[in-house]
Amino acid sequence: MSENQNIEWKRKWDNEYLGWICGFANAQGGKVYIGCDDNGNVVGLQNARKLLEDIPNKIRDAMGIVVEVNLLEKDGEKYIEIVVPPYPIGISCKGVYHYRSGSTKQILSGPALETFLMRKRGVTWDNMPYPAFTIKDVDDGVVDYFRKLAAKKGRIDEGLLEESIE
Repeated sequence: MSENQNIEWKRKWDNEYLGWICGFANAQGGKVYIGCDDNGNVVGLQNARKLLEDIPNKIRDAMGIVVEVNLLEKDGEKYIEIVVPPYPIGISCKGVYHYRSGSTKQILSGPALETFLMRKRGVTWDNMPYPAFTIKDVDDGVVDYFRKLAAKKGRIDEGLLEESIE
């Protein structure tokens, strides 16, 4: 099986893979296999037992999450499976937000990061406060037009047409 949206194969452990784990947590979840080649063939690990202790601690320290880390064996070769569930909130790895897209890891910044965090919080751009906006910025004609349309569609009571804008 080849790498895809939810599977990543790595020959040996490197701390940079914390970003991959973060990316899975922020997307649909996934699995990272340590001790396998790019085609998923088990090549084994010399330090599997030590990694079984080190990896969960590194993930917890870098991201504040707990994932499943399993020691597996095939044909006498040990390898590690890291099972990452999708998280309902944004997860950062040492302050950086990663996201799994296809079989790549993307670093989120700027508008992409803002959109991602808003989506995780269930917020959309149109219910965000606009700084320095006051009642003086409201166009009375637009409000009257909106009220009339809303009353015509039965979305508000016609008695509200005479209410003040404030």
